[in-house]
Amino acid sequence: MKKQLFSMALTAVTLLACGPNVPQLGKASLDDVIGAMTLEEKAHLVVGTGMEGFGNGDSAVVGETRSLVPGAAGTTYPIARLGIPAVVLADGPAGLRISPTRDGDSATYYCTHFPIGTLLASTWDQDLVENVGKAIGNEVLEYGADVLLAPALNIHRNPLCGRNFEYYSEDPLVSGKIAAAYVRGVQSNGVGTSIKHFAVNNQETNRMANDAQVSARALREIYLKGFEITVKESEPWTVMSSYNYLNGLYTSENPELQTTLLRDEWGFKGMVMTDWFGGKDAVAQMKAGNDMLQPGYDKQYQDIVAGVKEGKLDEAVLDRNVKRILELILQTPRFKGYHFSNKPDLKAHAAVTRQSATEGMVLLKNENTALPLASDVKRVALFGCTSYDFIAGGTGSGNVNRAYTVSLLDGLKNAGYETDESLKAAYETHIAVEKERLEPKDGKYSAFMPVVLPTEMVIDANHLKELAGQSDVALITIGRGSGEFLDRESANFYLSKQNQQLLSDVCRIFHAAGKKVVVVLNIGGAIETASWKSQPDAILCAWQGGQEGGNSVVDVLSGKASPSGKLTMTFPVRFEDHASTVNFPINLKSDIDIVNSNKGEKKQNLKDVDYTRYEEDIYVGYRYFDSFGKEVSYPFGYGLSYTTFEYGNPIIKADNGVYTVTVDVKNTGKIAGKEVVQLYVTAPNSARMNKPEKELKAFAKTKELKPGETATVTLTVKAADLASFDEANSSWMVDAGNYKFLVGASSRDIKATLDAEVAAATTKTNNLLKLQEPINLLKR
Repeated sequence: MKKQLFSMALTAVTLLACGPNVPQLGKASLDDVIGAMTLEEKAHLVVGTGMEGFGNGDSAVVGETRSLVPGAAGTTYPIARLGIPAVVLADGPAGLRISPTRDGDSATYYCTHFPIGTLLASTWDQDLVENVGKAIGNEVLEYGADVLLAPALNIHRNPLCGRNFEYYSEDPLVSGKIAAAYVRGVQSNGVGTSIKHFAVNNQETNRMANDAQVSARALREIYLKGFEITVKESEPWTVMSSYNYLNGLYTSENPELQTTLLRDEWGFKGMVMTDWFGGKDAVAQMKAGNDMLQPGYDKQYQDIVAGVKEGKLDEAVLDRNVKRILELILQTPRFKGYHFSNKPDLKAHAAVTRQSATEGMVLLKNENTALPLASDVKRVALFGCTSYDFIAGGTGSGNVNRAYTVSLLDGLKNAGYETDESLKAAYETHIAVEKERLEPKDGKYSAFMPVVLPTEMVIDANHLKELAGQSDVALITIGRGSGEFLDRESANFYLSKQNQQLLSDVCRIFHAAGKKVVVVLNIGGAIETASWKSQPDAILCAWQGGQEGGNSVVDVLSGKASPSGKLTMTFPVRFEDHASTVNFPINLKSDIDIVNSNKGEKKQNLKDVDYTRYEEDIYVGYRYFDSFGKEVSYPFGYGLSYTTFEYGNPIIKADNGVYTVTVDVKNTGKIAGKEVVQLYVTAPNSARMNKPEKELKAFAKTKELKPGETATVTLTVKAADLASFDEANSSWMVDAGNYKFLVGASSRDIKATLDAEVAAATTKTNNLLKLQEPINLLKR
């Protein structure tokens, strides 16, 4: 009888809840909507709807939801009676990642694979990146997604990080400015972004359980600064917390990071979500201000409900997080009833990716006027497996399901160049055999693992002599793959024996025949160049340019486009030369299978796997190499052009704490081109704090300058931008004294030095994110 009465009461409550007076999202106030929600509905809303095949949520995976937009990474929980729809969250940085085919549907839903993040940053062009973002955001909108899980802007701490291809730079200013431009572009379509991975996700090895141990100063100046710039300059809708621990606490469970710093200090107004299956304690995540747990699994829901009922979680905290999610939903196209077409203009976007890729390619060497290719060059001897099987981008959540990839072979043929058919046939046979040999084992993660490239094919000297006699120039492509889950091995940084032999043989034989050799680097991050760069006539770092990559490379090789990219990271002589290498998981592995992943049990104590000590502190990238006088192969900010530039009339003006530098840049060559102007600052010596030899504080790219044309570049720095973080006082401090403002074409090519007196200033902050145990920090 009691059971029957309870059933009747529940039916009555349900009918009342669905009645005409129930608050509706968008019509009633948010407080009223939240007040009408049951505890169970609130708990459902802060937890995603799950992921097919990964219900237990024990590991970080790349997944999909088959509801709404097949192949999207996740969805939010709908509550129809309150007018709350599900919204769609989709990867990724190089373009929207959804399934290209659907059950029972003959149509295809391909997306455009745009250039990787490293290439976009290498343009140093915020307007260009914003335009790329606009095109990506349009595909998000027209395919029915609401939030793009991008951009990714973690620091290139070490060349071997597996996801460096998604990230922008070793410098936080470049990272922040490029990410902010990307966010503005995407969000101009009325869809959202999720900047990631917040924070200090600088290795893939054991990414879900690694404890990044970093000083408060390095955090503030290096690893958090790019996020701060992006939040303040572009107002992303969401922030994605990272997988790792930070100074002993999971980032998604850290209230100092997710609330005190992000919201209270920086003024972030949006929503925070986890990376997929990130963190372990759902109640702690709610308290920290990590509003949504993705993709969601049942135990999180149960823990949140139990937490409220048992008094471990204040329901007011849950309501706060629910409110932020509802504020997000109100902005989305799905809530607003947008009728998406499923037909974005892929042809127009292909043109965008083709053009944008050319501006991020970096000309590393160009002797004997090897490039652009002379007008009489017709026949090209094309070497290297990746010439025929070009790498569009990295693997994992940063990949894109595209309709095609233009190889370098395709690009050459499209531009009217001739290639050797017998050489093509030999490479195609070799690649097919190698792919069969290297086919990954079946498994949940096999499709997302970094691609293992074919062993390079070595060609007989007699055949090379024949090709040299028949061809006008030799092109050699050196490829490197990278992706999510795994960091690159040290061997991946260096050329293989087969690469070295091919390069040496081709250069020797073609040069003997009076023919030039050009090397194209189809890579996602820095590789070793110092030992072999003297051999070819030219080297073009083409990065991974997306689906139109081959066309973009040939646009530069042929002179249709003039290279204007510059390095956003240092190319060291050896990867061991990086200060971070003594604290990086070199050739170490961690199990990524969900059965054996860390489930919150006591961690092991394996250096650089279970914990990584950032002993290099603020001396990341060029800050280390330039401050300690280390030889490099190519410095930060380096890049050649087909023309030359002259810097003149440098002037600095100070006005109420704002320092404005102007410089005239003149094209002194015979070809139109663009120049990236960089402004570094050297601070006076300080008794309190180590200071790097120089730090980038502003940059700008000129418009295309015709031969003889001059443009005046203006660069602005605020006094607050000159501050260093003083841990002892938890303050940003500007030391008084004479500052050197260095106008440069790279960190080691300074064109002018200007002086300015700067007054002392102090800005107090919260004392947070402290190291649990002191570490031996590198000092200058």
